[in-house]
Amino acid sequence: MELRHLEGFIAVAEELHFGRAAARLHMAQPPLSQQIKLLERDLGAVLFERSTRSVRLTPAGEALLGPARDVLAAAGVARRSVRAAVAGEVGRVTIGFAGASSYDALPRLTREITAQLPGIDLVLRSQTYSGEALGQIASGDLDLGFVSYVERPDVSMRVISREELVVALPSSHRLALHETIDLAELAGEPFVTFPAAHGSAIHEATLRHCLTAGFAPRVAQEAPDAYNLLTLVGAGVGVALVVDSARHIQLEHVAFRRLHGPAIILPIALAWRANAASTALQRVLEVAEEVLPTPD
Repeated sequence: MELRHLEGFIAVAEELHFGRAAARLHMAQPPLSQQIKLLERDLGAVLFERSTRSVRLTPAGEALLGPARDVLAAAGVARRSVRAAVAGEVGRVTIGFAGASSYDALPRLTREITAQLPGIDLVLRSQTYSGEALGQIASGDLDLGFVSYVERPDVSMRVISREELVVALPSSHRLALHETIDLAELAGEPFVTFPAAHGSAIHEATLRHCLTAGFAPRVAQEAPDAYNLLTLVGAGVGVALVVDSARHIQLEHVAFRRLHGPAIILPIALAWRANAASTALQRVLEVAEEVLPTPD
Protein backbone atom coordinates (compact mmCIF):
# COMPACT_ATOMS: atom_id res chain seq x y z
CA MET A 1 0.00 0.00 0.00
CA GLU A 2 1.54 3.30 -1.08
CA LEU A 3 0.58 6.84 -0.08
CA ARG A 4 -0.03 7.80 -3.71
CA HIS A 5 -2.49 4.91 -4.02
CA LEU A 6 -4.39 6.22 -0.98
CA GLU A 7 -4.35 9.74 -2.42
CA GLY A 8 -5.86 8.40 -5.63
CA PHE A 9 -8.47 6.40 -3.72
CA ILE A 10 -9.54 9.45 -1.67
CA ALA A 11 -9.80 11.62 -4.78
CA VAL A 12 -12.06 9.10 -6.53
CA ALA A 13 -14.11 8.55 -3.34
CA GLU A 14 -14.72 12.28 -2.99
CA GLU A 15 -15.34 13.02 -6.68
CA LEU A 16 -17.12 9.72 -7.48
CA HIS A 17 -15.76 10.21 -10.98
CA PHE A 18 -12.43 8.89 -12.30
CA GLY A 19 -12.00 11.69 -14.84
CA ARG A 20 -12.54 14.49 -12.32
CA ALA A 21 -10.34 12.72 -9.75
CA ALA A 22 -7.53 12.36 -12.32
CA ALA A 23 -7.78 16.07 -13.23
CA ARG A 24 -7.67 16.99 -9.53
CA LEU A 25 -4.48 14.94 -9.14
CA HIS A 26 -2.99 16.37 -12.35
CA MET A 27 -2.63 12.95 -13.96
CA ALA A 28 -4.20 10.91 -16.75
CA GLN A 29 -7.17 8.64 -16.00
CA PRO A 30 -5.59 5.26 -16.98
CA PRO A 31 -2.72 5.48 -14.42
CA LEU A 32 -5.25 6.43 -11.73
CA SER A 33 -7.42 3.42 -12.60
CA GLN A 34 -4.31 1.25 -12.42
CA GLN A 35 -3.47 2.63 -8.92
CA ILE A 36 -6.96 1.75 -7.67
CA LYS A 37 -6.66 -1.78 -9.08
CA LEU A 38 -3.27 -2.23 -7.34
CA LEU A 39 -4.75 -0.99 -4.06
CA GLU A 40 -7.73 -3.35 -4.38
CA ARG A 41 -5.39 -6.24 -5.12
CA ASP A 42 -3.25 -5.36 -2.09
CA LEU A 43 -6.29 -5.17 0.20
CA GLY A 44 -8.12 -8.13 -1.35
CA ALA A 45 -11.33 -6.14 -1.68
CA VAL A 46 -13.27 -4.20 -4.31
CA LEU A 47 -13.43 -0.53 -3.30
CA PHE A 48 -15.72 0.90 -5.97
CA GLU A 49 -18.81 -0.22 -7.87
CA ARG A 50 -18.24 1.02 -11.41
CA SER A 51 -20.74 1.40 -14.21
CA THR A 52 -20.84 3.45 -17.38
CA ARG A 53 -22.93 6.05 -15.57
CA SER A 54 -21.69 6.14 -11.98
CA VAL A 55 -19.00 5.28 -9.43
CA ARG A 56 -19.98 4.31 -5.88
CA LEU A 57 -18.05 3.19 -2.83
CA THR A 58 -18.52 -0.40 -1.75
CA PRO A 59 -18.80 -1.20 1.97
CA ALA A 60 -15.07 -1.97 1.90
CA GLY A 61 -14.42 1.42 0.29
CA GLU A 62 -16.55 3.15 2.94
CA ALA A 63 -14.52 1.38 5.65
CA LEU A 64 -11.24 2.51 4.12
CA LEU A 65 -12.05 6.18 3.55
CA GLY A 66 -11.68 7.43 7.14
CA PRO A 67 -8.44 5.53 7.92
CA ALA A 68 -7.00 6.57 4.54
CA ARG A 69 -7.57 10.23 5.38
CA ASP A 70 -5.96 9.69 8.78
CA VAL A 71 -2.90 8.08 7.20
CA LEU A 72 -2.42 10.96 4.76
CA ALA A 73 -2.90 13.52 7.55
CA ALA A 74 -0.28 11.74 9.66
CA ALA A 75 2.08 11.65 6.68
CA GLY A 76 1.58 15.39 6.24
CA VAL A 77 2.43 16.00 9.89
CA ALA A 78 5.56 13.89 9.50
CA ARG A 79 6.66 15.87 6.44
CA ARG A 80 6.05 19.21 8.16
CA SER A 81 7.88 18.07 11.29
CA VAL A 82 10.96 17.04 9.34
CA ARG A 83 10.95 20.24 7.31
CA ALA A 84 10.59 22.27 10.51
CA ALA A 85 13.48 20.38 12.11
CA VAL A 86 15.71 21.00 9.10
CA ALA A 87 14.79 24.69 9.21
CA GLY A 88 15.45 24.87 12.96
CA GLU A 89 11.79 25.42 13.75
CA VAL A 90 11.53 22.75 16.43
CA GLY A 91 13.22 22.59 19.79
CA ARG A 92 13.11 24.31 23.16
CA VAL A 93 14.13 27.87 23.98
CA THR A 94 14.24 29.08 27.59
CA ILE A 95 13.60 32.79 28.16
CA GLY A 96 14.34 34.59 31.43
CA PHE A 97 12.40 37.74 32.28
CA ALA A 98 11.72 40.03 35.21
CA GLY A 99 10.50 43.50 35.89
CA ALA A 100 8.23 45.97 34.21
CA SER A 101 10.46 46.27 31.13
CA SER A 102 9.42 42.81 29.92
CA TYR A 103 5.68 43.17 30.63
CA ASP A 104 4.91 44.53 27.17
CA ALA A 105 7.76 43.03 25.14
CA LEU A 106 7.45 39.43 26.35
CA PRO A 107 3.78 38.86 25.34
CA ARG A 108 4.40 40.41 21.92
CA LEU A 109 7.40 38.15 21.37
CA THR A 110 5.78 34.94 22.58
CA ARG A 111 2.60 35.52 20.54
CA GLU A 112 4.59 35.94 17.35
CA ILE A 113 6.84 32.94 18.03
CA THR A 114 3.76 30.78 18.67
CA ALA A 115 2.25 31.97 15.38
CA GLN A 116 5.38 31.66 13.24
CA LEU A 117 7.21 28.78 14.93
CA PRO A 118 4.64 26.40 16.44
CA GLY A 119 7.25 23.63 16.69
CA ILE A 120 9.37 25.58 19.17
CA ASP A 121 8.57 25.01 22.84
CA LEU A 122 9.07 28.20 24.87
CA VAL A 123 9.96 27.86 28.54
CA LEU A 124 9.47 31.14 30.42
CA ARG A 125 11.40 31.62 33.64
CA SER A 126 10.29 34.54 35.81
CA GLN A 127 11.97 36.66 38.49
CA THR A 128 15.40 36.56 36.93
CA TYR A 129 17.43 39.72 37.63
CA SER A 130 19.88 41.07 35.06
CA GLY A 131 22.98 39.91 36.90
CA GLU A 132 21.58 36.43 37.48
CA ALA A 133 20.26 36.19 33.93
CA LEU A 134 23.62 37.09 32.39
CA GLY A 135 25.35 34.37 34.38
CA GLN A 136 22.70 31.80 33.43
CA ILE A 137 22.93 32.79 29.75
CA ALA A 138 26.72 32.49 29.78
CA SER A 139 26.49 29.04 31.40
CA GLY A 140 23.77 27.83 29.03
CA ASP A 141 21.03 27.55 31.68
CA LEU A 142 19.08 30.26 29.82
CA ASP A 143 18.92 30.64 26.05
CA LEU A 144 17.60 34.19 25.98
CA GLY A 145 16.92 36.89 28.54
CA PHE A 146 15.61 40.41 29.02
CA VAL A 147 18.42 42.31 30.74
CA SER A 148 19.87 45.76 31.24
CA TYR A 149 22.53 46.35 28.63
CA VAL A 150 26.15 45.79 29.68
CA GLU A 151 29.27 44.86 27.75
CA ARG A 152 30.27 41.20 28.16
CA PRO A 153 32.50 39.22 25.80
CA ASP A 154 30.67 35.94 26.44
CA VAL A 155 27.15 37.32 25.87
CA SER A 156 25.66 38.91 22.75
CA MET A 157 23.06 41.65 23.17
CA ARG A 158 20.68 43.78 21.16
CA VAL A 159 18.96 46.82 22.68
CA ILE A 160 15.16 46.64 22.31
CA SER A 161 14.09 49.67 24.38
CA ARG A 162 15.40 52.57 26.41
CA GLU A 163 13.69 53.00 29.76
CA GLU A 164 13.65 56.25 31.69
CA LEU A 165 14.03 55.99 35.46
CA VAL A 166 11.27 57.78 37.39
CA VAL A 167 10.38 58.16 41.05
CA ALA A 168 7.58 56.08 42.57
CA LEU A 169 6.30 57.48 45.85
CA PRO A 170 3.17 57.34 48.02
CA SER A 171 0.47 59.54 46.48
CA SER A 172 0.13 61.27 49.87
CA HIS A 173 3.84 62.20 49.91
CA ARG A 174 4.59 65.93 49.98
CA LEU A 175 6.74 65.62 46.83
CA ALA A 176 3.86 64.05 44.89
CA LEU A 177 2.53 67.58 44.44
CA HIS A 178 5.53 68.40 42.24
CA GLU A 179 5.58 67.74 38.50
CA THR A 180 9.26 66.77 38.66
CA ILE A 181 11.52 65.86 41.57
CA ASP A 182 15.17 66.65 42.05
CA LEU A 183 16.90 63.45 43.10
CA ALA A 184 18.68 65.33 45.89
CA GLU A 185 15.26 66.00 47.46
CA LEU A 186 15.04 62.29 48.26
CA ALA A 187 18.06 62.41 50.60
CA GLY A 188 16.92 61.10 53.97
CA GLU A 189 13.88 59.34 52.51
CA PRO A 190 13.56 55.58 53.09
CA PHE A 191 13.97 53.62 49.84
CA VAL A 192 12.41 50.39 48.62
CA THR A 193 14.71 48.57 46.19
CA PHE A 194 15.25 45.28 44.44
CA PRO A 195 17.74 42.93 46.15
CA ALA A 196 21.35 44.00 45.76
CA ALA A 197 22.61 40.43 46.05
CA HIS A 198 20.87 39.28 42.86
CA GLY A 199 22.46 41.75 40.47
CA SER A 200 19.50 44.10 39.94
CA ALA A 201 20.41 46.77 37.38
CA ILE A 202 17.81 49.15 38.84
CA HIS A 203 19.28 48.71 42.32
CA GLU A 204 22.73 49.53 40.96
CA ALA A 205 21.40 52.55 39.05
CA THR A 206 19.60 53.79 42.17
CA LEU A 207 22.76 53.60 44.25
CA ARG A 208 24.96 55.17 41.55
CA HIS A 209 22.72 58.15 40.81
CA CYS A 210 21.88 58.84 44.45
CA LEU A 211 25.61 58.97 45.23
CA THR A 212 26.09 61.36 42.30
CA ALA A 213 23.29 63.50 43.81
CA GLY A 214 25.25 63.63 47.08
CA PHE A 215 23.70 60.99 49.32
CA ALA A 216 23.58 57.25 49.92
CA PRO A 217 20.02 55.86 49.78
CA ARG A 218 18.73 54.44 53.05
CA VAL A 219 17.15 51.10 52.10
CA ALA A 220 14.14 50.36 54.30
CA GLN A 221 13.08 47.15 52.55
CA GLU A 222 13.84 45.05 49.50
CA ALA A 223 11.18 43.58 47.16
CA PRO A 224 11.47 40.59 44.80
CA ASP A 225 9.57 42.14 41.88
CA ALA A 226 8.01 45.35 40.58
CA TYR A 227 4.51 44.56 41.83
CA ASN A 228 5.65 43.96 45.40
CA LEU A 229 7.97 46.95 45.29
CA LEU A 230 5.14 49.29 44.27
CA THR A 231 2.84 47.73 46.87
CA LEU A 232 5.39 48.66 49.55
CA VAL A 233 5.67 52.16 48.09
CA GLY A 234 1.89 52.57 48.21
CA ALA A 235 1.90 51.36 51.81
CA GLY A 236 4.25 54.20 52.72
CA VAL A 237 7.33 52.07 53.40
CA GLY A 238 9.48 54.25 51.16
CA VAL A 239 10.15 55.72 47.73
CA ALA A 240 11.78 53.97 44.78
CA LEU A 241 13.40 54.53 41.42
CA VAL A 242 11.69 52.41 38.79
CA VAL A 243 11.56 52.21 35.00
CA ASP A 244 8.83 54.29 33.40
CA SER A 245 6.98 51.20 32.12
CA ALA A 246 6.19 50.35 35.77
CA ARG A 247 3.32 52.83 35.37
CA HIS A 248 1.44 49.95 33.72
CA ILE A 249 1.16 48.37 37.18
CA GLN A 250 -1.78 50.40 38.35
CA LEU A 251 -1.91 50.43 42.13
CA GLU A 252 -3.77 52.76 44.42
CA HIS A 253 -1.78 55.22 46.50
CA VAL A 254 1.28 55.21 44.18
CA ALA A 255 2.36 58.30 42.23
CA PHE A 256 5.02 58.44 39.51
CA ARG A 257 7.07 61.58 38.91
CA ARG A 258 9.87 62.32 36.46
CA LEU A 259 13.26 63.37 37.74
CA HIS A 260 14.36 66.96 37.23
CA GLY A 261 17.17 67.46 34.73
CA PRO A 262 18.52 65.14 32.04
CA ALA A 263 16.65 61.84 31.90
CA ILE A 264 18.37 58.79 33.40
CA ILE A 265 18.10 56.12 30.71
CA LEU A 266 18.44 52.38 31.24
CA PRO A 267 18.91 50.47 27.96
CA ILE A 268 17.02 47.15 27.94
CA ALA A 269 18.37 44.36 25.76
CA LEU A 270 17.77 40.82 24.64
CA ALA A 271 20.81 38.74 25.56
CA TRP A 272 22.03 35.32 24.43
CA ARG A 273 25.25 33.34 24.73
CA ALA A 274 27.89 34.42 22.23
CA ASN A 275 28.31 31.88 19.43
CA ALA A 276 25.19 29.95 20.54
CA ALA A 277 24.77 27.08 18.08
CA SER A 278 21.04 26.35 18.52
CA THR A 279 19.20 26.81 15.22
CA ALA A 280 15.92 27.12 17.14
CA LEU A 281 17.37 30.07 19.09
CA GLN A 282 18.50 31.71 15.86
CA ARG A 283 14.97 31.44 14.46
CA VAL A 284 13.57 32.96 17.67
CA LEU A 285 16.07 35.82 17.39
CA GLU A 286 14.94 36.44 13.80
CA VAL A 287 11.34 36.72 14.98
CA ALA A 288 12.43 38.96 17.87
CA GLU A 289 14.14 41.33 15.45
CA GLU A 290 10.84 41.72 13.59
CA VAL A 291 8.70 42.17 16.70
CA LEU A 292 11.15 44.07 18.93
CA PRO A 293 13.31 46.21 16.63
CA THR A 294 16.20 48.26 18.01
CA PRO A 295 14.87 51.76 18.80
CA ASP A 296 16.33 54.75 16.95
